[in-house]
Amino acid sequence: MRGASSTYSEPNWFKSSYSGSQGDDCVEVAHGPGAVHVRDSKTQDGPRFAVSPEAWRDFLGRIEP
Repeated sequence: MRGASSTYSEPNWFKSSYSGSQGDDCVEVAHGPGAVHVRDSKTQDGPRFAVSPEAWRDFLGRIEP
């Protein structure tokens, strides 16, 4: 919940280098303590989800380069 804690800081989001020059059809990822956060780059204030670093590594290991 934003604004609920004075210690909250927005994660450092980044896009994949594969997102293309327009960068409008991709997800953004931010690594935080104990979690990897994911959001839609077109809706930065929209829904987000987080997974454990282990789950993220497993996901990345299953996708085609």
